[in-house]
Amino acid sequence: MSETPQQDERPPVWVGHVSMGTPALAESEAFMLRIGMRPVFRSPKFVILELRGGTHLVLSQEDAAAKDEGAEPVEAPFDLMVDDLDATHAAFEEQGLAPSPIERGRIHDTCALTEPGGRRIIFYSTHATGKPV
Repeated sequence: MSETPQQDERPPVWVGHVSMGTPALAESEAFMLRIGMRPVFRSPKFVILELRGGTHLVLSQEDAAAKDEGAEPVEAPFDLMVDDLDATHAAFEEQGLAPSPIERGRIHDTCALTEPGGRRIIFYSTHATGKPV
């Protein structure tokens, strides 16, 4: 008797790639690895890193003049979600990454980190439906 293949209940689409320019490619790459991304590819002009679910972050080298040391951080063109924001925040503090305080929200709790290229990345608590994602 043959078994019926398990039906895949995950949504049929997902984000494939997100990208961000940085004037500090090596430092931004090291930062992303430090917070838990996996290396996929590296060249002198761009880096590909992997997130959960197979999404890739493409970091590309931009003009170093784009980073003004005294400038306010610029919002990253994406945000990140974690299973346990409190534990993630504590881990960031232990690593000396200086996360912002956690803000408690109606749907998500959030905190932020500024990566070496000057981009502010928002981290959200999850609210996945409980089904496989």
